[in-house]
Amino acid sequence: MPIAVDQPVPDFTAPSTAGEFTFSSLRGKKVVLFFYPKDNTPGCTTESLQFRDLYERFQAAGAEVVGISRDSVKSHDNFKTKLELPYTLVSDADEAICALFDVIKMKKMYGKEVRGIERSTFLVDADGVLRREFRGVKVPGHVEAIVDAVQAL
Repeated sequence: MPIAVDQPVPDFTAPSTAGEFTFSSLRGKKVVLFFYPKDNTPGCTTESLQFRDLYERFQAAGAEVVGISRDSVKSHDNFKTKLELPYTLVSDADEAICALFDVIKMKKMYGKEVRGIERSTFLVDADGVLRREFRGVKVPGHVEAIVDAVQAL
């Protein structure tokens, strides 16, 4: 059963660029979870760079940013190093976190139906409760809107 707005986010643990990532370790901070389809693709690179460029504003608002995709930790490490990303990237190879947030969708890519992550962002308050969700995200202007939403939280 996917999580709904105004529900507490269940704790989860997964491998990440910072070792074993445990969601509950961020309790007391606002959390921005952004799900993206794939490392080193144009839209995901642009989105990741925008989160990087506005990272200090997220930190100033008391928020931590976490990127999540199905890529391996090795792929994430390379992506993070290449783009100089200051935040953790979580590997959800078994799609357990994706299922929790219901972000796996059938999408069209080059005219074919493919199963993949729908670009989505979730805002969690300092008590671990999901407060906002942004689904089917278009990259232009999105990260700015998330900063504003975090500041308003």
